[in-house]
Amino acid sequence: MIRYSITVSGRVQGVGFRYFVQLTACRLNLTGWCKNLMDGNVQIEVQGVEKDINSFISMIKVGNNFSRADNMNLTNVPIIHDEKKFKIKY
Repeated sequence: MIRYSITVSGRVQGVGFRYFVQLTACRLNLTGWCKNLMDGNVQIEVQGVEKDINSFISMIKVGNNFSRADNMNLTNVPIIHDEKKFKIKY
């Protein structure tokens, strides 16, 4: 089990990107959250099995036909043991 904090830049606000991220995470049984940042980027914290997180990252890079992830910065962060689902923060 691992957890990453990911900051995604590109065309990621106003294009359904957070909902795409949530749907992708739920399909892969990952937990965490995502939110828009004031600088136009999206921050994601995602937790799960490493192979599923690698699949998640690959899908996020491709996007949802409307979004475009130009750059992703990954940082390993501590696991949250009682987390149950992936949500969108506002």
